[in-house]
Amino acid sequence: MQQASQPHQDRNSPSITCGVITVSDTRTRGNDHSGHYIQEALRNVGHQVLYYRIIPDEASQIEEVLLKLCPVEVAVLIFNGGTGIAPRDTTYDVLEGFLEKTLSGFGELFRY
Repeated sequence: MQQASQPHQDRNSPSITCGVITVSDTRTRGNDHSGHYIQEALRNVGHQVLYYRIIPDEASQIEEVLLKLCPVEVAVLIFNGGTGIAPRDTTYDVLEGFLEKTLSGFGELFRY
């Protein structure tokens, strides 16, 4: 039986400086499993996590951290949390205002 092929890591790929932002009113460093997982996954493929923060689901704080860090401090910012349909889930609403280009259908593929 042949094993499924796995994509190989390009050993020549550059290390990218990253920031991980968890948007939540309830998460702490002790229970932020998604934030820790994202950091570990980035480091495992050779990227640098220069910034990690948990912020409340407040539009002003999401915008503040985005403007502070991008593009001066880090090349990539990964936001997680605050993406549901509850009134306090404002992450996407804030980030959408900064998008230069959207990919129709990508959200559905990502959620799949």
